[in-house]
Amino acid sequence: MTAIGARFERVIREIDRTLDHPLDMDLLADKAAYSRFHFQRQFSALLGIGVADYQRLMRLNRAGHQLAFRPEQSVTDIAYEAAYQNLESFSRAFKRAFGQSPTAFRKRPDWTTWHLTYDPLLDLKGQFMPGKTLDPETIRISLFPETLVAALEHRGPQTGLTASAQQFIAWRRAYGLPPSRHATFNILYDDPKATPPEDFRFDFCCSVSAPVPDNGYGMVTKTIPGGRCAVIRHSGSLDFAEAAIRSLYRDWLPESGEELRDFPLFVQRLSFYPDVPEHEAETDIFLPLK
Repeated sequence: MTAIGARFERVIREIDRTLDHPLDMDLLADKAAYSRFHFQRQFSALLGIGVADYQRLMRLNRAGHQLAFRPEQSVTDIAYEAAYQNLESFSRAFKRAFGQSPTAFRKRPDWTTWHLTYDPLLDLKGQFMPGKTLDPETIRISLFPETLVAALEHRGPQTGLTASAQQFIAWRRAYGLPPSRHATFNILYDDPKATPPEDFRFDFCCSVSAPVPDNGYGMVTKTIPGGRCAVIRHSGSLDFAEAAIRSLYRDWLPESGEELRDFPLFVQRLSFYPDVPEHEAETDIFLPLK
């Protein structure tokens, strides 16, 4: 990453960290090592969007997740949390960004339009936030217990993951299996950078005590096998964990003398966006070993 890229990574992290607070342009300019006169122009040139518009879109992104995945939160409360003074202004802004009113989005989200709006910004963020370099001292070897899980098998482009996640969460709610009592896992079968979109595989899972009965949600019973794993903890969106995962394979594995077991990489979600700010969401990443 260039020196400018590193400086603006700090800026993006600060905005994301303080999403509920007014923008402090002096502080952000200081993190970018620019004078305030040039900072906003440079931010817009690099990300294609102004600082205030970036914060607004990230607040609306969080609001969308709350609308789709947290039905217990009222639309009015979500609007206030997104820093809108009334429901009408929130509804206008949300529809302008994602093509649906908040109420319509809650009932039936148009994830295609959502991704067309948000994914280009996510790609730009990825250029500045490639993920922290893996520190070998943070890797631990753990004995993972064999775990029976209910799984929703996502097959196809990554843009469909949000719709699959919504279906998985709806099943959990219907069957009374909250994350506080039933651990949440994802099985990552494929490298998204090397797999054709139509062949991409990803499972949404939660631990269960008995096989899954027939259901209308597409849930099936699987087992995550027990065994030794190399484990690293990631903070933030899993979208930005790729650098650490690649370093685990490229750097740590050859030096460790360990050999891989015949089971895919998997993760355990420990805390969840939007319940916590995105930068505080924690995930343990498991690399199965012999």
